Amino acid sequence: MALIRVAAAAAHFGRDIDACLARIEALVADAAERGAHLVVLPDAALGGYLAGFAPSDAADRPDAIDPDGPEVKRLVELAGSRVVCAGYCERDGDVRFNAAVCVSGDGVLGRHRKVHQPAGEPAVYGAGDRFAAFDTPLGRMGMLIDYDKTFPEAARTLALDGATMLAFLSAWPASLTNQAPRLVTDRQTRLFDLYDCARAAENQVVVVSSNQTGTYGRLRFLGRAKVVGPGGDILARTSAKAGLAVADIDLDHDLSRARRVLHHLADRRPAAYGCG
Repeated sequence: MALIRVAAAAAHFGRDIDACLARIEALVADAAERGAHLVVLPDAALGGYLAGFAPSDAADRPDAIDPDGPEVKRLVELAGSRVVCAGYCERDGDVRFNAAVCVSGDGVLGRHRKVHQPAGEPAVYGAGDRFAAFDTPLGRMGMLIDYDKTFPEAARTLALDGATMLAFLSAWPASLTNQAPRLVTDRQTRLFDLYDCARAAENQVVVVSSNQTGTYGRLRFLGRAKVVGPGGDILARTSAKAGLAVADIDLDHDLSRARRVLHHLADRRPAAYGCG
């Protein structure tokens, strides 16, 4: 498939799983009407994120979902002919993980457990321990969750594993320690956008970045879903409100053009870095 249409969602998701699935169904249907082949939903799209990062917030936890349970099976049904990425709280025995799953109507294509944890998360979630790309009908992809994209090594590992598209699933809030009167001027808004563009440009890949909107507990989410081309240019984006950022991508052409003179992955000098 030469030309694909990708959609990044900005939307609010809370604790009610049935309501979350209904919202996902509506978003996927909207994306399908607009011709999207890939739909990236936010982190915690099934069951919501945390209420805050203080120890007292840990009591309000999202329901832990079986990775092969009915909720994921329903997501597979809703995906149909599209590729859909969504975040949820994954149950593995007595441990829960902030996780993401990528599906199509044929089943599960890839999974990721969030590796990097900000303050507050270790009280609720275990940490993942790997980054791995996976094959989809649209090409090889990788997923990162929230804070993962702050670390260049995470996206670089996926790119070196052959991913040409990266799905960033977030429940990224405004700053709790240095609140701005408007979300657009919040320091976390600047960082959220900066990381999306930097990770795309430095790896010369497409980034499809989703995020939650609205508020939950003490957190106010930024929205600002976007699609970023392999040159770091924003091709489509939403505001802080709910919506879809939709853009057309010609992967072969766009990646070849970005890498024609400077090929960042090929030009690496790992022996000089001291860290592989």
